[in-house]
Amino acid sequence: MFQGVLFDLDGVITDTADYHYKAWKKLGEELGITIDRAFNEQLKGVSREDSLRLILAHGNQSDTHSEAEFAALAQRKNDNYVEMIQQVSPKDVFPGILALLQELKSNNIKTALASASKNGPVLLDKMAIADYFDTIVDPASLKAGKPAPDIFIAAADQLGVSVEKCIGIEDAKAGIIAIKKSGAFPIGVGLAEDLGSDIPLVSTTAELSLSFLEKLWGNKDDYHYS
Repeated sequence: MFQGVLFDLDGVITDTADYHYKAWKKLGEELGITIDRAFNEQLKGVSREDSLRLILAHGNQSDTHSEAEFAALAQRKNDNYVEMIQQVSPKDVFPGILALLQELKSNNIKTALASASKNGPVLLDKMAIADYFDTIVDPASLKAGKPAPDIFIAAADQLGVSVEKCIGIEDAKAGIIAIKKSGAFPIGVGLAEDLGSDIPLVSTTAELSLSFLEKLWGNKDDYHYS
């Protein structure tokens, strides 16, 4: 039986992706860089700093900002984002997630937030689900962000369980790669064309439940991925 569930945030627990997109788009406009939704797909599951590097490269501005200027740009984007997410509330929790968290807690299965978002704690508080999480990984403490496995390994370590005894739930390709590398068992929320056909997938979080996770865990040897 699995001992921990490691949750991504955006696209799994709630959807603040549009706020991220609007905040990056606003910053891009200030820099003279055009960002559309197609380009924004590259930023999903990616840290703030790595996202900014992708945007600057997209606008041929990779080497035009000092470290201090780079940090200021990242902070400006975050300030815009934080202002936008003030309206997030419990109604923004995705279908099935609250019930799943309640089931996990009732069955003494530990839970961790493994999100690249530094605003994870704020968002969990605003959605009134912070008490269901045993730990939240601080992405700033990691050497590398997704698709590196660091955040999922750290999440399991903070829970005090073996990462091989954990399920990781993600909606982004970078996150699925990170889960696979960590040794946890991946479950994807989304389409095979985006996340791969070698892992179990759900089309909506409403499909997630403790019994569903137990069934997948029991059949996990049927999935072969590298």
